[in-house]
Amino acid sequence: MIEIQAAAVLFDNDGVLVDSHQDGLKAWQQLCDEFGLDFSEIVEVFVGRRPEDTLSEYVEPALLELAVGRLEDLEVSLADNTRLLAGAGGLLSSLADAPWAIATSAGVRLAKARWAGAGIETGVTVTAEDVGRGKPDPEPYLLAADRLGVNPSDCIVFEDSPSGGIAGREAGARVVAVGDFEWSFEPDVRVPDLSFVEVITATSAGVTLRFG
Repeated sequence: MIEIQAAAVLFDNDGVLVDSHQDGLKAWQQLCDEFGLDFSEIVEVFVGRRPEDTLSEYVEPALLELAVGRLEDLEVSLADNTRLLAGAGGLLSSLADAPWAIATSAGVRLAKARWAGAGIETGVTVTAEDVGRGKPDPEPYLLAADRLGVNPSDCIVFEDSPSGGIAGREAGARVVAVGDFEWSFEPDVRVPDLSFVEVITATSAGVTLRFG
C-alpha cells in the first residue's frame, strides 16, 4: 500500500476517467481513409496528444484545419457511447469538495460530449483550446493547477499515455500511471484502473489517497 498527500488531483480524461478508445480508433481510421493517411503509423503516436499536434505531422498545412474539424465531427458522432472506466465514478464522488480538475487533449466540444455520455459533472477543466502547447508539454497541467490555485508540485496527476505522463512529470507533479502503456520513465505509482485508488481524506485543503 502506498499513500500520497496532495493539495489537488489532476486527471487526464480519455483512458483514465472514460473509455473512448475503440470509438476513437474508428474515427481515426475513417479520417485516415478519407485523407489518404497511414493509420498503422498514426495509431502509434496519437494517444494523449491534441489532434492538431498529431495531424500537423501528416497533413499538408492547407488541409490541417479541415482534417482536425472532420476528426472532431467523427468523434463527437460516437461520443454517446462513452462510458466511465472502472473506479472513476466512485473516486470522483469520494473527492467531494477536494480540489480536482481534468486536463484533456480533446477540444472542448468533444470533451463535453464525452463527459455527457459518461455522466461526469465537471468543475475545473482544461481542453485543447485553452493551451498553446499540448501534452507532452506541461502547459495543460500547469494551467489546471493555476486554475485551482495550487502549486503543480503539490498535485497528483493521473495519466494513461506516455505523452501525458511526461507532461505531468515536467509540471513537477507526482504522476500515477493508469493502465499498461509503456513509459519512458518510472511513474510514482502504477495502477490497472481507478478502482485501485482509495480516498482516505478529502477536504478543501487537499487529499490523501491510498493505492493498492
